[in-house]
Amino acid sequence: MFSGSIVALVTPFKQGKVDYDKIAELCEFHIANGTSAIVPCGTTGEAPTLDYDEHKKVIEVVIRTVGGRVPVIAGTGSNSTAETLMLTAYAKQAGAAAALITTPYYNKPTQKGLYEHYKQINDTVDLPVVIYNVPGRTGVSIAPETVAKLSQLKNMVAVKEASGSVDQVSAILSLCDITVLSGDDSLTLPMIAVGAKGIISVAANIVPKDTSDLCAHALKGDYRKAMALHYTLFNLCKALFIETNPIPVKTAMAMLGMIEEEFRLPLCSMSDDNKAKLKAVLKGYGLLQ
Repeated sequence: MFSGSIVALVTPFKQGKVDYDKIAELCEFHIANGTSAIVPCGTTGEAPTLDYDEHKKVIEVVIRTVGGRVPVIAGTGSNSTAETLMLTAYAKQAGAAAALITTPYYNKPTQKGLYEHYKQINDTVDLPVVIYNVPGRTGVSIAPETVAKLSQLKNMVAVKEASGSVDQVSAILSLCDITVLSGDDSLTLPMIAVGAKGIISVAANIVPKDTSDLCAHALKGDYRKAMALHYTLFNLCKALFIETNPIPVKTAMAMLGMIEEEFRLPLCSMSDDNKAKLKAVLKGYGLLQ
């Protein structure tokens, strides 16, 4: 379940509302192009701007559309443990295979607080959990020692590492055998090289096959082919983060005719300069004429 290219699915909007039909269409696109699993309602899915009904329905639509063909790892994290428990319990009821749960943002809990947060989830909802470490967005980083301690709990089965540090991955895997997934597209190959099992990917929203193939080659130890794809993808991966994710990837998808170019405030459209840079990278990749 926790290996290969796992897409951090965007949430498409149309005239201000969630476009559920488009979500179903995107799920079929990913299944057809080798994506290993689908993550709705993560950072890339703009979860903080979805109300509870929308959040639950996005998860429900993805699970129903996928129909068990690939695992669905539902984003259920919040800065409130009680809210996280509520969303995680719903994901289990809806049929999710696992939950992706970010370290609580804004609160800046201590390592003890982080442990207690995840332990309460572990003890309350019997669903596998991918711990999500993204300190650039949450203001707190979960220490490798805390991850190792959590790995001893039944449901803490993986960690998405979006700290941008290969050393962090090495430190975690030197302490325990939890599954590590890259949270940074441009670091997928380096992280797999030190023991990660794949990527929860933004780039897979537009180039799912190349992202999947890179993971497959690297996991088989064919680093020549994996490195070729790493460099093919590199400029695109960097361009998808020239502004706050998911602004660039949704803009790119709109350029490619995949979704409407819509965001919810406080996210907004890209600057003209960055949009021109993104368009040039898409042309260079061969995605745009």
